[in-house]
Amino acid sequence: MAMKQDLELVSVTKRYGPTIAVDAISHKFRPAGYACLLGPSGCGKSSTLRMIAGHETVSDGSILLGGTDISDLAPAKRGTAMMFQNYALFPHLSVTDNVAFSLKMRGEDKSARLKKAGEVLELVDLSALGDRLPDQLSGGQQQRVALARALITRPQVLLLDEPLSALDPFLRIRMRGELRKLQRELGISFVHVTHGQDEALALADEIVVMNNAVIEQAGSARDVFNAPKTAFVAQFMGGHNVIALPKGRFAIRMDEVGLSQSEAGQLQGSILAVEYQGAHVSVLTRIAGDQEISALVPEGVFFNNPFNPGDQVGLIWDDAKLHKLTA
Repeated sequence: MAMKQDLELVSVTKRYGPTIAVDAISHKFRPAGYACLLGPSGCGKSSTLRMIAGHETVSDGSILLGGTDISDLAPAKRGTAMMFQNYALFPHLSVTDNVAFSLKMRGEDKSARLKKAGEVLELVDLSALGDRLPDQLSGGQQQRVALARALITRPQVLLLDEPLSALDPFLRIRMRGELRKLQRELGISFVHVTHGQDEALALADEIVVMNNAVIEQAGSARDVFNAPKTAFVAQFMGGHNVIALPKGRFAIRMDEVGLSQSEAGQLQGSILAVEYQGAHVSVLTRIAGDQEISALVPEGVFFNNPFNPGDQVGLIWDDAKLHKLTA
């Protein structure tokens, strides 16, 4: 098992000419944790990952691994390895030779590199396919080859750039489980860039939400989901309403909002849309001031007492479930 090494960003900035892609972010990742950098396109998450990998230069600040500044080291000398979104496999090389390629570049002899390639292929459950070419593999198998190729260098930190985006939904969920299991078995830090909230919640010990080149909020998956600090985080993570009340702006989970047929309730509104979602029914309402509030009503509860677009309803919640926002 690799020694646990702390990865830390200290006032890391990335400029492209006059554009600031990453603006003086500082964050210490949990050692041997699974972290997801989460945010919309253009928020700076991929630039941050590429700076950690050494594929982008750092304009200002430092990247520390195990207390050592790795900002100016070549990618191969950092103790990190990157798995790319498009897998970037060599089509003319076998699976085994693809996995062993970086060791060949380092000058390791053939028997040593084939032995190591065999070990990592076993780890990702591809031992039987070592002689195949990439185009003879499924998308999920190609991804595991890319993973094995990144892991053969025994990195202290594995960097993953939207690794599941090319897979179909069923395979994506299966691969999430495999990545999580692998991270626990290896005991090394994974830093995974995604714009999918469900992916981040399913995988991460720690979610780092980025917006407009800065870190908007970081914490455990449950903390970031249940206690968003800003309206952006509440809305981006999904599952929340942001409500402007006389005492300020608050977030409340959609499944904490109930509906009453009377005018009773904290607020009154009219129903705009009703959408059946299986276990829940999503009811979108509009209240005074053109604010929209969604309630996720358990399916059984809704159909015992159904509502239709145009109905006037009261919106009910426990005030203890309101979460004050700072921005």
